[in-house]
This record gives sequence, C-alpha cells and structure tokens, in this order.
Amino acid sequence: MGIEELNNEIERINPSDLLTTFDRHRDYSGQPWTDNGLRGRTEVKGITMRDIKDCYIRACYDSALIPEGEYPKTIFDLDWSEVDPMAVIENTLCWIERYMGISPNTKCVSFEQTMNYVPLIDLADDTK
Repeated sequence: MGIEELNNEIERINPSDLLTTFDRHRDYSGQPWTDNGLRGRTEVKGITMRDIKDCYIRACYDSALIPEGEYPKTIFDLDWSEVDPMAVIENTLCWIERYMGISPNTKCVSFEQTMNYVPLIDLADDTK
C-alpha cells in the first residue's frame, strides 16, 4: 500500500472533510472505541455550552505537545503549526466525557470487539 492509498484509508475511517459533516445520518461504522464508532453514539448530557468551550480550550493545550508548566496564557499564543487539529477534537471529546462523568467511555466496547479491529502481524519464528 502506497502513501496515497494509506491517506485515503485514514480519511475513510476518520473523515476530516467538510462535506462529511453535513451528513448527520451517516453510520457509526468506525472502530467501536472512537467517535466514528459505537463510542460516537454517546449523547452529550448534563453539561453546558460553556463547559464544551472549556473542554475545547483544555484540549487545545493538551494537543500542543508542550509541558504543562510552559503553557502560554491563552490558546491564541499556542504554536498552531505544531498542533494536530484532529487531536484537538479527540481531546475535546475526552474532556466532554470527563465533564459528563463517563470517562473512560470505553465500557461499551468489549475486549473481543476491540480485538476484531486491532491489526495483528505474524512475527518470524527466530527460535529455529
């Protein structure tokens, strides 16, 4: 598989394009523990819009990959060229789960379901 095919597969399982966001009825067929899978079906309850904003701000700092003691005063001073936008949304969702009191929200996924999605490779037998 070449790099272009790999990028296409990543975009298929974790879409980041604008058009996909318009389809609110798309299925949750991704890996169960992700926002595109079973975990993504979780309804947001018990938190406010301000809480969601706070979760986003915390996620921005978490995604900046700098030591906590070196955080700038505001997110506007983060080096955004070093921040992965998909990490920001994933971290935002984790903070939302914490605020809702359901973190870690992976109880909906069994070990067997998880193993169905984990790629396994055969290692050479070096004992021969």
